[in-house]
Amino acid sequence: MTSLEEQGGRIFFSSTGRSLVEEDEIVVLTVGVDIGSSTSHLVFSRIVLERLDSRYVVTTRETFYQSDILLTPYSAAEEIDAQALGAFIARQYQDANVDPDEIDTGALILTGVAVRRRNARNIGELFARQAGKMVAVSAGDSLETVMAAHGSGAVARSIRDQATVMNVDVGGGTSKIAICCDGRVSDLTALDVGARLVCVDAQGQIVRVEEAGRRFGAELGLDLAVGRRFSPEGGRRLAAMMADKLLQAAMGGAPALRAGGLLRLDPLAASASIDQVTFSGGVAEYIYGRETQSYGDLGAALAQEIRARIPRLGAKLEPSNEGIRATVIGASQYTTQVSGSTIFVSPLEALPLRNVPVIAPALALEAEEIDAAAVAGAIKAVLRRLDLIDTDAPVALFVPWRGSATFQRLENFCRGVVAGLAPVLSRGHALVLAGDGDVGGLMGIHLREELGLSNPIISVDGLALKEFDYVDIGTMLPNSGAVAVVIKSLIFPASAAPGMEWRAVQPVPAI
Repeated sequence: MTSLEEQGGRIFFSSTGRSLVEEDEIVVLTVGVDIGSSTSHLVFSRIVLERLDSRYVVTTRETFYQSDILLTPYSAAEEIDAQALGAFIARQYQDANVDPDEIDTGALILTGVAVRRRNARNIGELFARQAGKMVAVSAGDSLETVMAAHGSGAVARSIRDQATVMNVDVGGGTSKIAICCDGRVSDLTALDVGARLVCVDAQGQIVRVEEAGRRFGAELGLDLAVGRRFSPEGGRRLAAMMADKLLQAAMGGAPALRAGGLLRLDPLAASASIDQVTFSGGVAEYIYGRETQSYGDLGAALAQEIRARIPRLGAKLEPSNEGIRATVIGASQYTTQVSGSTIFVSPLEALPLRNVPVIAPALALEAEEIDAAAVAGAIKAVLRRLDLIDTDAPVALFVPWRGSATFQRLENFCRGVVAGLAPVLSRGHALVLAGDGDVGGLMGIHLREELGLSNPIISVDGLALKEFDYVDIGTMLPNSGAVAVVIKSLIFPASAAPGMEWRAVQPVPAI
């Protein structure tokens, strides 16, 4: 069924069964859901897309409802209360006046303990009705850092201001630091610093302590245990030490306590001069003065200590587009149709594939001689950065092919691809290539015939993809020898990822 709503001369569609081909303007209804260790929330948006040649491009993004911020409920120490969470989500849909069946597409982001197997399964069941529409992302530290940098606007700011921007996302359990240059995250790290490492009730008694909170307490001689009273002075001392450790990490150090290190990723390279600094995450709301209420945690005290140390970074403090909502993906959207000239699929039973994340490493393909080792290194670096090294699903490699397709160039490139994707291929997953040229068929044949790769191979061309895209590749269409490709792009709030498109992928012929 298609639901139509006329408003201001526009027609809003709410059905995945419609055809986009004949429409010059399309409006899609989207939801972004962020469920984390500390907080959970939703954002509902309308995305307006207009036809530009063979593509649909985003022209307007209207966030029409932002949910309340829920302190993620727990039924046990590490188990999220799915029933309470489900009631919260249902209430937000009602308040937004949106039926779940009206959602065209969306993104479900799980971070922290929400990623753990039992929690992820229970949370997934809450969205079972929308499973075909949602892009689901289990965000590890690296990916969450990148998402926060995009969502805060720091990545877009690095282009707009031609500046090196540091985004510091300070959440409930961890803090993430990203260095943004020329529209990309060039370096990142994360550490155990957060506002909700210790939580208290209205009487000042401790009701929850994370392991990192106990480590900080032991360093200061504070006995942090559930049921004990937590003094304001103890909170100030704890916040000051955490701010010191955060600053140390931001300046390229490796902060530690006597009980061990605090970094969750490698330290920053500390080679770049930072021009600007922005903050996101829940603590950012206090840093920028948008929040004053206490929620029984260290948020306000930590923000005060961090703000006092900002001048030591030698960078100008700039406002962020988003604070606590920075990692909410505004929408994931179905995309485009541009024709590719050749593809390779073997075996046919490898299809369909759904929600395959796209990686887009910087591949040096302009030179006459392609360096296989450089290709492999670039691919592995992106897999690590996006927490895809241990993925239980295939990934799609975007190939911006340049130059001729000689045997030696194909040989070196394909060898580099197989080496770079080794962590994925070793699990038996398909090798998925998505290029913007017309050599998809040649690559697939070379991988199978010359390199003898036994994994399933899907090589599609004629596409323009980027990081944070996901692809669905359908089965062969009857009597056409073609497959349909759907691209879902993650749209970040406030134009944080400029130029994101809705590209409609028409069936492309197979060889």
